[in-house]
Amino acid sequence: MTDATTKIALTVGEAAKRSGVAVSTLHFYEAKGLIQGWRTEGNQRRYHRSVLRRIAIIRVALLAGIPLTTIHDALVDLPHDRVPSKADWARFAKAWKTMLEARIVGLTQLRDQITSCIGCGCLSLEECPLRNPDDELGRHGTGPRRLGAKP
Repeated sequence: MTDATTKIALTVGEAAKRSGVAVSTLHFYEAKGLIQGWRTEGNQRRYHRSVLRRIAIIRVALLAGIPLTTIHDALVDLPHDRVPSKADWARFAKAWKTMLEARIVGLTQLRDQITSCIGCGCLSLEECPLRNPDDELGRHGTGPRRLGAKP
């Protein structure tokens, strides 16, 4: 390992402290392929400083409710050993833009209609504008048609 690599490397504890996540979270992210590190000759874990940017992206995505598999797919082409470039970031952002816009529309619809629907296909409402428009499920029998249904 070169002196330059040593200067840009973070220990697990340093990466955890700087990113605001637990060491166990770093290990989890690494096991899921979201971040990448290496081992020193003394078998100590090290991360490139750019891992801090990846962790920030992961945390924001999780706060937005984006599943880990989707986060992984978006990060797969971003470099592990350097901070993403403007072009890298543009590819990453494009991958999520449509999904986030659809989520915003869905959440807005839910917010605006939640008082008239509990979203479960239950018997208490004849018409559910979100999950059972025009009582489509009522034509297939009584009871909660979606609750426990197999996909």
